[in-house]
Amino acid sequence: MEASWRQVAGGRGRARGRAAAAPSSGDGPHLRGAGGGREKGPVGAAAPGPGPGPAAAGSAARRSPPGPGAPPTSAGELMAQRKFEEIKKANQAAAKKLVEEHFSSSSEEEGDEDLEGKQGRIVANTFTTYTTQTDGDVRELERTRQYLNEAFQAGAMTCLICIASVKRNQAVWSCSGCFCIFHMPCIQKWAKDSQFLVSSLTDDDFGRRDYPWPCPKCRFEYKRSDTPSRYYCYCGKVEDPPLDPWLVPHSCGQVCEREFKPPCGHKCLLLCHPGPCPPCPKMVTTTCYCKKAKPIPRRCSTKEWSCQHACGRKLLCGQHKCENHCHAGSCLPCPRVSRQKCVCGKQVTERSCASPLWHCDQVCGKTLPCGNHTCEQICHVGACGECPRSGKRFCPCQKSKFSLPCTEDVPTCGDSCDKLLECGVHRCSQRCHRGPCETCRQEVEKQCRCGKHTKRMPCHKPYLCETKCVKMRDCQKHQCRRKCCPGNCTPCDQNCGRTLGCRNHKCPSVCHRGSCYPCPETVDVKCSCGNTKVTVPCGRERTTRPPKCKELCSRPPTCHHTSQEKHRCHFGSCPPCHQPCQKVLEKCGHLCPVPCHDQALIKQTGRHQPTGPWEQSSEPAFIQAALPCPPCQVPIPMQCLGKHEVSPLPCHAVGPYSCKRVCGRTLDCQNHVCMKECHEVTETEACIGKNKAGPECLQCEEGCSKPRPGGCPHPCVLPCHPGECPPCVQMLRIKCHCKITTLYVECRKITTADVNEKNRLSCCKDQCPKELPCGHRCKEMCHPGECPFNCNQKVKLRCPCKRIKKEFQCNKVRENQISVECDATCKEMKRKASEIKEAEAKAALEEENRRRQAELEAFENRLKGRRKKNRKRDEVAVEPTLWQKYKYHLLPVCAVLVLGFAWYIAPGAA
Repeated sequence: MEASWRQVAGGRGRARGRAAAAPSSGDGPHLRGAGGGREKGPVGAAAPGPGPGPAAAGSAARRSPPGPGAPPTSAGELMAQRKFEEIKKANQAAAKKLVEEHFSSSSEEEGDEDLEGKQGRIVANTFTTYTTQTDGDVRELERTRQYLNEAFQAGAMTCLICIASVKRNQAVWSCSGCFCIFHMPCIQKWAKDSQFLVSSLTDDDFGRRDYPWPCPKCRFEYKRSDTPSRYYCYCGKVEDPPLDPWLVPHSCGQVCEREFKPPCGHKCLLLCHPGPCPPCPKMVTTTCYCKKAKPIPRRCSTKEWSCQHACGRKLLCGQHKCENHCHAGSCLPCPRVSRQKCVCGKQVTERSCASPLWHCDQVCGKTLPCGNHTCEQICHVGACGECPRSGKRFCPCQKSKFSLPCTEDVPTCGDSCDKLLECGVHRCSQRCHRGPCETCRQEVEKQCRCGKHTKRMPCHKPYLCETKCVKMRDCQKHQCRRKCCPGNCTPCDQNCGRTLGCRNHKCPSVCHRGSCYPCPETVDVKCSCGNTKVTVPCGRERTTRPPKCKELCSRPPTCHHTSQEKHRCHFGSCPPCHQPCQKVLEKCGHLCPVPCHDQALIKQTGRHQPTGPWEQSSEPAFIQAALPCPPCQVPIPMQCLGKHEVSPLPCHAVGPYSCKRVCGRTLDCQNHVCMKECHEVTETEACIGKNKAGPECLQCEEGCSKPRPGGCPHPCVLPCHPGECPPCVQMLRIKCHCKITTLYVECRKITTADVNEKNRLSCCKDQCPKELPCGHRCKEMCHPGECPFNCNQKVKLRCPCKRIKKEFQCNKVRENQISVECDATCKEMKRKASEIKEAEAKAALEEENRRRQAELEAFENRLKGRRKKNRKRDEVAVEPTLWQKYKYHLLPVCAVLVLGFAWYIAPGAA
């Protein structure tokens, strides 16, 4: 069966409207048209329908020679007229046949109200038996209703194999998996081709085995015996169901009575219908999953239910009960955790209660019955078994048997090993040995995997040649191209890429033989507004007519109206608007009462003018253009420009005028009024009814005279203005609290600030440079007033002897809270130092006395008048003391002794 786009009706094609003239004869020519190809009657036969148009008549009149004796028509004109009649009849026959085919298919678009009411009654009759069981509840029928609507909708029922519409009078087959509908010849050919491809690739006995074939859409597999051979209704009761306009297409009209899925013992109550059966509507009395609640009546399709109480069944652990709500199936594993021992009992750990048996990773270690070895198994159940070294044991080559104690190893027998090597051909030639045998190193003549080449090489090395396989893969399109292929070529892994029947997509499957599966995509064919749509298989959107929409046209109006006249959704341009214009006239503001004239047809002007009388003028062309509204004739009162007085004037003659008065409107500064003569003022929303000045009024050019806020020395920077003056933004130069840094602050911040804010603005953010009474610098940030006496700087204090030194906070030292006293070491050192000083003072006093005595004696000698030469004899020789002789040596020694004594005493005092 060919697709609809391949079926060309008689009279349809590229040769439409053409005819070939047969050789003429004296009796009258015969013509053969493109439509039916039948011979027509003689020239004088009357043809139905209108005759040639005025243009043809005019042309015939122009071609006839003038004069009363000339014949009225020539043979050529008669031939042309006859040819026109033949083509006209052929086109009418082709159009009639096209209409008949169109209305005989299920994709027809009748679109009238009678058809819609008819479809609604058919659907209601189909659901009657079901809704009587559910008290009118149709919520479970939505899916079935969708299939029924698709059976009536245009283009919804499409065969995915040939991408053609399924007509009412055609034999069809419905898949039991996806309920997709196919033409009977299409699905039979599909099943035959699928079995042929599979058997030709895998079956040695071609055509003898029973291979399945898949559904083109859902891939549900059917047996060979399930290949459809006869046309049945949806429920399978009636063969070749008759075409009934009051039933669903391809339905028998009887009760479906198919078994529900999943089976419940009841049968479907709908009339024979496409698609899956709805859920079972019967009422049954059932209890909950846990069997604790009382049985209640429920729908058979939802007879399984939960009472939402605790399950309470004992879990597999045998200790706890199920705490979940009433549920279906087995209970979940126990979620609790408990301390459990492993199977050997050596380790205890917290594990899930649902898995009490577990193995640790420790070796058993029990002594075997031999008493010499221990069990090497990992954490196991039961006895350890006998010692694996007890009894008779074989040598490594398995040729000799020895009976030895388990403490002794089995010796080698000395015979050849003779074990089969890994190559599987040669045997080990070494003496009986322990451990694995070595690799086979014998050189043999090896054949490659594909069998085309041989080579002598070590037995353990594989041999693969570089020859590429030239066999065709299972797709029969591409070569294998695998190196040294043994013959089992891998399936083709390239993409198919062939264009599907939809002509929009390519096959995404792996390269294969035979026909590709149909395109799985669907396309929505929508109306103009998009609210009504029909889902069709991909490829059918070109031939499917858009559905008729019942919604109102939602396009925006092409004229100035906010809404257009109500009409249905459609394609093409909207009809012209006939509503009243109602435009607001620019001069008077009245509404235009004439009909809408935004798209009036007017004659186009300025076209090409004929150059002479011999050139015929063309027909006038009309274009759509918006016409202006006519002038308004309503008399209206008119105010002067400044709205000081009102005078009645006709609407079309209304014009602005001045009353020669002073404007008097308050200027924008709200302090003065406009002194211009009455003039036009453009009123904004802010000045309507407030007598405020407009942009045409004078602008106040005086300066602002309003008082300034306290403390601001600057004048207002704005001219005369309404309201309060803006805050002063000029900068003031002030000194910070520490009188070092100059700050610049906006005037408005100073004048509006409180005490705290002024202190903050006068702060330079640096450290205060003032000195505290203690002599240190103030640690606070620049601040007003006296510095707080909270000096925390560290100072060093010494004891009175200056030996002990400690650090304290300055403020505590100033408050005389802390003092450093001398300890015993200091007192001892002080005592020794005082003794040394006393000794030094005593020695110095003696030395001073001697010196004075010597000076006194010298003075006395001078007074006695002794001679100069005898003075040396008279001088008294003063001998130096021990201290004067050795004081430079004794002082360092004393200092070292004092320091050593202090160092010795200091650790004890500390």
